[in-house]
Amino acid sequence: MSERDRAHYSDEDIRSSWVAEPPKLNSTVTLADYDPEWPRLYEREAERIRGLLGDRVVALEHIGSTSVPGLCAKPIVDVLLVVPDSADEPAYVPALTGAGYRLVIREPARDEHRAFKGPDTNVNLHVYSRGCPEIERYRLFRDRLRTHDEERDRYATAKRELASRTWQYIQNYADAKTEIVDEILSRAREAAAAPYDEFSAAYAEHSGVNPFQVYYDRPAILGLAGEVAGLRVLDVGSAAGLLAAELADRGARVTGIDRSQGMVDIARARFGDRIDFHRADVARPLDFLADDSVDLVTASLVLHYLRDWGPTLAEFRRVLRPGGTVVASVHHPEDWHWFEGTRYFETELLTDEWNLAGHRHRVQFYRRPLSATFTALREAGFVVDRLEEPAPLPECEAADPGAWTMLTGGPRFLYLRLINPR
Repeated sequence: MSERDRAHYSDEDIRSSWVAEPPKLNSTVTLADYDPEWPRLYEREAERIRGLLGDRVVALEHIGSTSVPGLCAKPIVDVLLVVPDSADEPAYVPALTGAGYRLVIREPARDEHRAFKGPDTNVNLHVYSRGCPEIERYRLFRDRLRTHDEERDRYATAKRELASRTWQYIQNYADAKTEIVDEILSRAREAAAAPYDEFSAAYAEHSGVNPFQVYYDRPAILGLAGEVAGLRVLDVGSAAGLLAAELADRGARVTGIDRSQGMVDIARARFGDRIDFHRADVARPLDFLADDSVDLVTASLVLHYLRDWGPTLAEFRRVLRPGGTVVASVHHPEDWHWFEGTRYFETELLTDEWNLAGHRHRVQFYRRPLSATFTALREAGFVVDRLEEPAPLPECEAADPGAWTMLTGGPRFLYLRLINPR
């Protein structure tokens, strides 16, 4: 459903979406200051829903304004429930209604959305099917407000002004917020498309000293790459150019690409006299590179930002000479242990939180099971030459004992050396 379609509910749309007669407001909207009790109410509700539905719960999250610390809101806790198929009501509705939830909205034409009111708490329970685009829209908007105080405050100002008006239905008030919501979502999507642009300088400084990169990832990538003197190397996701510089130091002719213009600018300033850096999105054709023009592709912690590896791997094969190689690192499938609510056999979009220079930044990536990783590689036509789960360099233990313990206590990244068949 387009954002424009979502924005316009006629009176008839409202009446037809409600299971019974929709309640009329005919008044202003009451907003409450943020209440730290709201997350606790969500947790209580989430525990009840999980108990009722068990493994029919694909995802369960706190959404809406009550999920954003510091934001005013209608004192109603919004809960997002993702099930395999929200249109299959017999699979979940009886369990919920039997516990006192009341089905109030049914919208087959709007992503098969269902909504319930809670049995004993003022809750809006929104139900969608796995893979519905609306799910990521909810998450993207919530996470943008949580991590950008200026966006949260801008939204709060708009809400208070609109809440002071008289509305026939609460949906009319929600529709009136569409303009500000779409503005914030647009900025969130731009940031998601090139997340490092928001913290390029901080990340560049961090990557030079971060033990996960200094003692673990870059040495592992270089070890798998082997002798590179004289090779034409494409460094994908080159960031601040540190790996590209090490490859150049070893005699490679390196081209670096990154989706973030901020990272490209920093890399050029540091190493542009001997490495050619380009802003490029590896999810799209690399038109500036000819067929068979590369001997080695390095992709350090890049592929997990992509849901679909197919087009990217196909482009790697196009630019690689026959017999050329790809050396890549990705988040290990074991990451599912580190994020709440994940399911190993799903390819899931997860959100990690980094603290760089005293600021919190949320970065999203896809965790996938090992079977999905190898299926993508096989379908792209690559041969897996080596798979490694390396240990950090011994120097890590003295430099950062905490990182050493973490990196030697279990796998964090997965390393692959792929060959482009002749």
